[in-house]
Amino acid sequence: MAETTSPTPGPSASAPASDAPVTGPAIRVRLLDQQGGKAADDPPPVPGVTVTVADDSGSELGSAVTNDQGVAAVAIPGKGTYEVSIDESTLPAGVKLTGKKTLTVKVNLASGQNVAFPLNGKVVKATPFAERLVDSVVSGLKYGLIIALAAMGLSLIFGTTGLTNFSHGELITFGAISAYVLNVTFGLPLILAGLLTIAIGGVFGWGQDRVLWRPLRSRGTGIIAMMIVSIGLGLLLRNLFQFFFGAGTRSYNEYTSQRARDFGLFDLSDKEIAIMGIAIVAIVITTTIMSRTRLGKAMRAVSDNPALSASSGMRVDGVISSVWTMGAALSALAGVLLGVNSQVNFMMGYQLLLMVFAATVLGGLGTVWGAVIGSLVIGVITEVGPLLGVPSSIKEVGALIVLILILLIRPQGILGRAERIG
Repeated sequence: MAETTSPTPGPSASAPASDAPVTGPAIRVRLLDQQGGKAADDPPPVPGVTVTVADDSGSELGSAVTNDQGVAAVAIPGKGTYEVSIDESTLPAGVKLTGKKTLTVKVNLASGQNVAFPLNGKVVKATPFAERLVDSVVSGLKYGLIIALAAMGLSLIFGTTGLTNFSHGELITFGAISAYVLNVTFGLPLILAGLLTIAIGGVFGWGQDRVLWRPLRSRGTGIIAMMIVSIGLGLLLRNLFQFFFGAGTRSYNEYTSQRARDFGLFDLSDKEIAIMGIAIVAIVITTTIMSRTRLGKAMRAVSDNPALSASSGMRVDGVISSVWTMGAALSALAGVLLGVNSQVNFMMGYQLLLMVFAATVLGGLGTVWGAVIGSLVIGVITEVGPLLGVPSSIKEVGALIVLILILLIRPQGILGRAERIG
């Protein structure tokens, strides 16, 4: 009986390169499950997958199986063009190859080349206009709610004092920097730091009124002169922020990087949901105070007629101090949320100030709900603008154009009252 011999194992039957480390030139493949693990974790590796490498003529050079780190290495002769393939049948259950199973790799380095295959990744395709529009609208609502908090504070101050406060942007920056110091420097959790910042911002606004604005009002300083003082105060605070905080951009210790969750038509991360939720709660609380409490009624009375309110025995200066406290606290909260959404820098409030003024004027000067509605309109138009051809670098221009068009039709703003002048 003739003796049978098994064929000599070819390169494809060689031992996995992951078990015998390759020291020379090699193609190294790393496989990661892009949808595996928790939202805050890095993608987990995918072990046990067979990878094959062939030269440009199609001759197989070798194969390897990914190790516990999802890495497989196959030795190659040197520089050149190679075909790297993945055996889909060896993929674990629930893991799918998103792109091609064979990639053409050109190796220009003597050490070899690193290769990655997309596993459970999103297929890159043209996003429908409707889906991009919904994403932009949701992003605009989030941006608008942040603006609304600051715009409500500006509207409250203008409604009771008549002051157009050009240093209001620095109240936003003050809140963001205060939360950064409490969170990063003193190590407090960001949620606790944010709550303390609201209180600190309120005290800062109250102190501004007592030290600067009340004495100016007592001396009969005109509104134009006080507006110029606010410009100078803004310059002073902005330079102090730059001196003590620095000109760089910094992040909080928490909630800096999160994966977005798929909600069907749009994606939102947990921190974006929290930003919108906190802003809505703050708006509801503020409007409830204005409409249901004695302090809110006093604020509206002073806004309508300060002289009549004073003659009826109301402490007008005390009401105005309360308005400054509330307005500064809302602006400080806006700064914290803006810092969570993006990052913290000494110019962030100044850069947002134009949008805050636009929202306040669009909604109607001195009206809280008008500031909210105007902010949402400004936020949505700002984010939707790039879809309609507005360059992203000047996307705020679209919102300002809409502001001008609306004011041409309704000069008092969306919720403002028409008044006879002269």
